[in-house]
Amino acid sequence: MNDPFKPNVVLMAEDDSDDRLLVKDAMSECSWDADLRFVANGEELLDYLFRRGVYEGADAPRPGLILLDLNMPRKDGREALREIKGHADLRRIPVVVLTTSRADTDIHSIYELGANSFISKPVQFEGLVNLMRVIGQYWFGTVELPLAK
Repeated sequence: MNDPFKPNVVLMAEDDSDDRLLVKDAMSECSWDADLRFVANGEELLDYLFRRGVYEGADAPRPGLILLDLNMPRKDGREALREIKGHADLRRIPVVVLTTSRADTDIHSIYELGANSFISKPVQFEGLVNLMRVIGQYWFGTVELPLAK
């Protein structure tokens, strides 16, 4: 999974610091060789992607995958997803919604907005490790992702 010609930056938008730590530990546990970066809300996610605010001139490589929580302060995942998929240059970045929601209305609306996947967060750490293993294998070991511009 460490092909220098494939994007291996994973950007996770998650407001819960405990969830961020769990995902980081789960990725380490399953030996994902990715550069995992975090933002705390949808507004910060868009700042990162557009390289504005604190990310202007910063080391902010284009992610090969975005893991997106739905319920965040300032700008939630739905609003951020709408902007990402509505932007010609960003819409090619795969977005996997990783949330506690299991609501049919959320699932339907997220796919309508252009998400690539909708996954409910596992409750147990072992389930999260298995999920990260599957996500890593699929997005960085199976599919072909476009090179960053």
